[in-house]
This record gives sequence, structure tokens and C-alpha cells, in this order.
Amino acid sequence: MPDRRKQGVFISLEGLDGVGKSTQFDRLCRALEARGWPVFTVREPGGTAIGEKVRSIVLDPANHEMAPAAEALLYAASRAQLVEERIRPALAQGKLVLADRYVDSSLAYQGRGLGLGVGAVREVNGFATGGLLPDLTLLLDADPDRAMDHLTSARSSDRIERRGPDYRRDVRREYLALAEADPDRLKVIDAGRGIDEVHQDVLSAVLEFLKTRGRGVRA
Repeated sequence: MPDRRKQGVFISLEGLDGVGKSTQFDRLCRALEARGWPVFTVREPGGTAIGEKVRSIVLDPANHEMAPAAEALLYAASRAQLVEERIRPALAQGKLVLADRYVDSSLAYQGRGLGLGVGAVREVNGFATGGLLPDLTLLLDADPDRAMDHLTSARSSDRIERRGPDYRRDVRREYLALAEADPDRLKVIDAGRGIDEVHQDVLSAVLEFLKTRGRGVRA
């Protein structure tokens, strides 16, 4: 079993809508729990009573008049509550926190996608989170057009998902730029393959990271 007396580990999954992130998130969670890890999951936006209210506002297609800055600040507000109420306490208890999106989403979606500037969005989120970043981030990368085709065939789109192909390409470019700038934290996973192949790469990356941190599963 992992040593629960140690400080927890914070891992996030990122990627464009439609790359299969939710599927990989669920499979990773189950695989880690099967190996004895005390996994604590959170999602963004949302994850708290306050955050879920923010989520309903941000994603509602009826709110088409929302200003880009308002969108970025709403995401940061939801994130501030999530960090204070759930993430920091779980890490203090030695848990492995697994987040479905975190700050990198805002840098890509609002910072570059909406043209607010990555630096400005980073500063806002630094204040919101107290500077807390994941120990490891897995970026599921796939062609934006293929990802959108998969998404629209699966369900109706929310306000963010309804944006055009140029927006999605900008978001992907920023994700890849973030990974290039911080390769020790952000690991790119080719999500344009079968679900099982992607899962094996995701799980291997996480287990290798935990091993380097001295957090491997004991015999």
C-alpha cells in the first residue's frame, strides 16, 4: 500500500473537449484504486456546491453575451473554492488528487482561445489557487476537428463547445506550447488512438511518475 503519512500527490488531466478525457479519467481512477491508492477526484468547473452553480452559468448556451473576462474570472472563482474546500484538505490527508481540468484549461481556453493573454489569466489563477499547481499533468492531444466530430455525435454541445474550429485550434496550440515550456510537469499523450492504447500510456505515465516520487505501491 502507498505510505499514507506522506503528503498527497496532485495530478490533472487536460485536453480539448471530445478527446476522450472523461473516459480516460474514469479508467485511470479505477486503475489507481485497484493498486491501493487513496484517490480523490474533482472536476472543473464545479466540484463544490458553489462551483456547480458557477458551472451552470459558464456552460449554459443561453449566456452567449458573457464577456471573455467575466468567463475567465468565473472559472477562477470556481477554482478558488475547489482548492480551498477540497483539494488542499485532500492533499494534507495524503491522498492522490485527480482533477478533470485545472489551471492549464484556463490558460488555453481563455488566455489564448479568447485572446485575454496567457500571462493575465495565469496571474488571476495564481491568486485564486494560492499558486497551487499539479505535480503532474497529462495532456490528451488529438486533432481538433476529429475531437469535435466525436463530441457532437455523443451529445448536445455546451456554450464553450459551440465555438468554431479556429478557436479550438488556438486552444490546442496553447496546450502544446504549455507542454513544451514545462515538459517536467506536462506530458503529452496521443489521444488519437484506441481507448485501451491511450489508457495504457496514461497509466504508465502516472505510475512512472509515482515511482520517481518514491510513492510506488508496496509489495
